[in-house]
Amino acid sequence: MDKGKDCCSTHLIDGDGAFNAVGIDKFMKEVKLAECGLSYAVVAIMGPQSSGKSTLLNHLFGTNFREMDAFKGRSQTTKGIWMAHCVGIEPCTLVMDLEGTDGRERGEDDTAFEKQSALFALAVSDIVLINMWCHDIGREQAANKPLLKTVFQVMMRLFSPRKTTLMFVIRDKTRTPLENLEPVLREDIQKIWDSVPKPEAHRETPLSEFFNVQVVALSSFEEKEEQFREQVASLRQRFFHSIAPGGLAGDRRGVVPASGFSFSAEQIWKVIKENKDLDLPAHKVMVATVRCEEIANEKFSSFIGNEEWRELEETVETKPVPGFGKKLSSILEVCLSEYDAEATYFDEGVRSSKRKQLEEKLLQLVQPAYQFMLGHIRSGTLDKFKDAFDSALNEGKGFAAAARDCTEYFMSQFDEASAGADIDQANWDSSKVRDKLRRDIDAHITAVRASKLSELTAMYEKMLNEALCGPVEALFDGASNDTWPAIKKLLRQETEKAVTGFSSALSGFEMDEVARNNMLSGLEDHARGIVETKAKEEAGRVLMRMKDRFSTLFSHDSDSMPRVWTGKEDIRAITKTARSASLKLLSVMAAIRLDDHADNIESTLSLALLDPKAAASTNRSISADPLASSSWNEVPSSKTLLTPVQCKSLWRQFKIETEYTVTQAISAQEASKRSNNWLPPPWAIVALIILGFNEFMTLLRNPLYLGFIFVGYLLAKALWVQLDISREFSNGALPGLLSISTKFLPTIMSLLRKLAEEGQGHANADPQHNHPLPARSSQSGTNDYNSSSASSEVTSSETGNEYSSNHYKAQ
Repeated sequence: MDKGKDCCSTHLIDGDGAFNAVGIDKFMKEVKLAECGLSYAVVAIMGPQSSGKSTLLNHLFGTNFREMDAFKGRSQTTKGIWMAHCVGIEPCTLVMDLEGTDGRERGEDDTAFEKQSALFALAVSDIVLINMWCHDIGREQAANKPLLKTVFQVMMRLFSPRKTTLMFVIRDKTRTPLENLEPVLREDIQKIWDSVPKPEAHRETPLSEFFNVQVVALSSFEEKEEQFREQVASLRQRFFHSIAPGGLAGDRRGVVPASGFSFSAEQIWKVIKENKDLDLPAHKVMVATVRCEEIANEKFSSFIGNEEWRELEETVETKPVPGFGKKLSSILEVCLSEYDAEATYFDEGVRSSKRKQLEEKLLQLVQPAYQFMLGHIRSGTLDKFKDAFDSALNEGKGFAAAARDCTEYFMSQFDEASAGADIDQANWDSSKVRDKLRRDIDAHITAVRASKLSELTAMYEKMLNEALCGPVEALFDGASNDTWPAIKKLLRQETEKAVTGFSSALSGFEMDEVARNNMLSGLEDHARGIVETKAKEEAGRVLMRMKDRFSTLFSHDSDSMPRVWTGKEDIRAITKTARSASLKLLSVMAAIRLDDHADNIESTLSLALLDPKAAASTNRSISADPLASSSWNEVPSSKTLLTPVQCKSLWRQFKIETEYTVTQAISAQEASKRSNNWLPPPWAIVALIILGFNEFMTLLRNPLYLGFIFVGYLLAKALWVQLDISREFSNGALPGLLSISTKFLPTIMSLLRKLAEEGQGHANADPQHNHPLPARSSQSGTNDYNSSSASSEVTSSETGNEYSSNHYKAQ
């Protein structure tokens, strides 16, 4: 590329027809052509070789094309096509200097390249200068005739020709006025146009449809240089604002935007070289397609490398970004605006199509970030909903009302937040994410609802357990005819209380009537189940309960004091009463009686177990045993706790295990009777009194005998206590006598030794005191009496304790 002081040029197409793509790209960057949009013009000049084309362009546009050296003779100076940038003309104007026609250097190939370059100039240029000699006007075989034929012929190869301004520059004007030359020239041009073969569609098309013909005349550069320069300067003014309405190329059409000029020119030359017809509309679309796609790719790459977008993308992957939609929309708008600015002059259909593709690619690129943002909004909204929902429930708000209000509020919050995340360039639907949020909210509500209902149910079931288990167990412990009526009353009261509270608690859930009734029925069934379970547990311990009740009633009197078997009690009656009470307990535990259905279990058990003789006399058939059955009459098996056979077996085991207690009581009673019969019979006592009356009177007359008798009484009492006479004789007279005989002498010796030791001890303790002997004897007697009394009490106590111990063991 040649670069002068104020002008730069490039060899666009060399003499061999090779297109200089690299040179044109550098040229465009140098002159900043891409920034011009549609505000640029292309001027081409064609004409015979050595006709001063380059000289005219250099003076007219300030270019630096190589000019012919007149002193070296006529020769080819311009080979191929050169392009230069005009200096000081607005808008930006490009000038192409075409190789001269009819040159001897090309020979036979001249016509081919002449047509190719002419077609290229017509396809690319807005204004075509045709350089011609003044003396050729009016001549039939003038040098300009073949050139014009060539121009008009190649014009027909354009499917939709652009309207081009043909400016005929008459060189070396003579004295003949231009007003006279121009009609002749226009007449010749029209004749040439009419003679050129045309397609059927353009057979009647006038010349003005394709060309805007202008005619100017210039003086000879060599003979009248100053005048030539003045005329050129005047002509230069006509190229200012040439594309404006009324300008030289004001009615041009099918302009390629400046940024696509190099590619367009290259493709046009390629088609021309392949000797194909040039479809300018299709070429325009092709250029627009390529350039718009290039621009779109550039903008897409620029968007990917945009720091603001990359930061936004990185942030939104981990957390929500406030103002996401506005920020991303702004970045996208800048990118698309830049595309619009660069592609605005290309074919509208292609531009819009490529813009749509770019927009789709950009939206496809940013959609994951948008989905991340929606995901953050959804999860954040769901978390806030859970917190608000829990708070509302903790504040005592009804479950259904809290769920409804929180759902409506947070769904609206999601709609608002998702609207803030929407991208202006996209018409994305967030309904799927919204539906997922709604499903998540509904699932959470369902889970919390099930949990709350479970907690409520468990709470009221626990209340029923606490309210029923203890009282029911106590009622079974004191089983009587009123046990089951009391249990039914307790069950009804506690169930009504629990159902009322449960129903009130369920009102906040706004359940349908069927589900509500099912839950209330379930609570009632649970209460009934508690009683039935407790009844089954107690039925499993009925034998232990019967033995406890029998033991309590048999071993304690009506005042709940331990019973002492003195021989006056009616053990048979006590045993029957205790067994009757135990049988009552067995009959109560035999079946569940929560319904108002009467049964004969108690009478059957009483008849069969307490009074078997009466039952046998009623019906002596063995097969008619009322307890020889696995079910009770009028009692379903589901309500049966103990079958008749089980009751009979339990009663048999009960009697066996309580028989020992009754036997022990009878033995204790007989032993008590024997211990109280050691005195002689009353008749013997009366005989002793009558027969011993004289001896009694003798004692009264002689008091000394009373003293001996008293001493003897004390000794006898001491022996009684020491030998424990009553205990020894409790097992019978003969065993008692044998036992006493073996212990009698040792006991006498022990008493005498103790009396001697006590007397000696008093004498040694106070030898100087002179106490009257009778007093000492009296004191010793008193001490001996107290000691004997104490021994008697201890012995009695020990005997009593031993008896009590034996008595309880017997029980």
